[in-house]
Amino acid sequence: MNSITPTGPVTEAKKVLMKDIASKWSKFSETEVAALTSRDQLLAGVQSKYSLDATQAGREVDGLLAGRAF
Repeated sequence: MNSITPTGPVTEAKKVLMKDIASKWSKFSETEVAALTSRDQLLAGVQSKYSLDATQAGREVDGLLAGRAF
């Protein structure tokens, strides 16, 4: 059974994506990962938490997302 969040149902694909994000970027809290709803939010968080420029953070985020969507 899927969970319901304020932004809608949490699909299995989203659960996997959230787990992958948490595994790659451990500076995000569980709450922060659960609140992510877009690539842009993830990108901003990665830039901020890991002091990366937009280009490097974009490569990292796009590599993890690999065509997956929130």
